[in-house]
Amino acid sequence: MCTAQIRPVPVASPSMPPIRIVTWNINSVRLRMPLLRKLTREHQPDVVCLQEIKVADASFPHKRIKKLGYEHIAINGQKGYHGVAILSRLPLTKIDAKEFCKKGDARHISATLPHGIEVHNFYVPAGGDIPDPKVNEKFRHKLRFLDEMAAYFAKMDAKQTAARIVVGDLNVAPLEHDVWSHKQLLKVVSHTPPETKRLARAYAAHDWIDVTRSIVPPTEKIYSWWSYRNQDWRASDRGRRLDHVWISPALKGAVKKHEILKDARDWTRPSDHVPIVTEIEV
Repeated sequence: MCTAQIRPVPVASPSMPPIRIVTWNINSVRLRMPLLRKLTREHQPDVVCLQEIKVADASFPHKRIKKLGYEHIAINGQKGYHGVAILSRLPLTKIDAKEFCKKGDARHISATLPHGIEVHNFYVPAGGDIPDPKVNEKFRHKLRFLDEMAAYFAKMDAKQTAARIVVGDLNVAPLEHDVWSHKQLLKVVSHTPPETKRLARAYAAHDWIDVTRSIVPPTEKIYSWWSYRNQDWRASDRGRRLDHVWISPALKGAVKKHEILKDARDWTRPSDHVPIVTEIEV
């Protein structure tokens, strides 16, 4: 059974307030502005990382976002598809967007917070329906994207002394209990061996720490996505853990709180993904 509230991690008393970061595949930022308003009002995040914003930079709802208290915005948008954004109450520096696979897709944005924490926000390709790169170009693109992401992480400083966070919809449920049925989904895109092996290589490339699985045992079911096709998603609970928060070795032990907001799947006109809230000690 999926656990919505993940147990807090005991940490030493902070010298300054922790940073609260949310990651969420919002599935159209303009369509779900009321839900973004609800999320920010109820959870008061310092930083919000959105995926699949589905809007070009020029049409992004800057004014409405700033009214929510997020004066600092970094966007890598695309009309009607994909797109990622970082909304912050804190100043952002070193803003960068890396292109993967030479597709022109808007799937990555990074920025550095005042505390020196580097945030990377990803939206990995979904991959289509057929898990065969020979006949499905979308799946081939996804595998190539994961390969390039691993190479990107491998080029980060070898000493791994920088404080980094990777968040986003990585569109892969890597572990057996990250899906409702490991056996039935082994040949379903998002849980196939070619995807999980590549995500594992990306994970190992910088010795990342999977925050969710550092708290929730790998033997326990935990999800962040439930299909729109399930009319009673809660009763069937056929979910997948597609959304992730990884921290670099420099932030080991810095997580104060981590919560998957399962109840958000019941909001009015919800995304099929739910937000994840993480508090990091500075």
